[in-house]
Amino acid sequence: MTLILTNDDGVDAPGIAALKAIVDKAIPHDDSIIVAPSGQLSGCGHQVTTNRPILVDKRSSKEYAIGGTPADCARIGITQLCQNVNWVFSGINAGGNLGVDAYISGTVAGVREAAILGIRGIAISQYIKNSLKIDWDITSSYAAKALKVLLNHPIEVGSYWNVNLPHLERGESQPEVIFCQPSIDPISVKYRVEGDLYYYIGEYAQRDRQSGTDVDVCFSGNIAVTKLKLQ
Repeated sequence: MTLILTNDDGVDAPGIAALKAIVDKAIPHDDSIIVAPSGQLSGCGHQVTTNRPILVDKRSSKEYAIGGTPADCARIGITQLCQNVNWVFSGINAGGNLGVDAYISGTVAGVREAAILGIRGIAISQYIKNSLKIDWDITSSYAAKALKVLLNHPIEVGSYWNVNLPHLERGESQPEVIFCQPSIDPISVKYRVEGDLYYYIGEYAQRDRQSGTDVDVCFSGNIAVTKLKLQ
């Protein structure tokens, strides 16, 4: 089994290093290769690059830094760099990608592009509560738990998984993996205006959380898993 790992936080982000460690330790596979953006591209959505060349920096046989978006990374990884790819994993993103965030998220776009190309994918994001720091050991344990469940859960071609991990501290109850529906409520769109400048001041944690949706599940301290599909 060959796995491609990507993200939108950049090839040197701690989240993708944590994901690589999980995969190499806990997921049976033949090969895992990082194909990720050379820099930070959070919130880039499903942008692709077609009007300029894309620099592919081969750092090693297991790691490529791509001068493009997460969707570019999935495209190039699947069609140019790797053979017989079975899964694309994207993350672990520093910040939630819940509900309608999937349209904005580069993390989710990486696995959506994989789905377009007929490859299964799982996007994983760590919700950040009240500006607390991420404990990557805790995050890794939750991500490993979710991956173990999803790799044994059937999914049809054209669909992909979006996973959001709760932000819990050491000593709190262990989260459950809960399959749920994505929220369709908008995120906060508040701005502070200073002359001609508009500063976004929306608070992620204040978004609406309809009972049973991924926002509610994650904010309540459990691992929210939604199945998304190509339209």
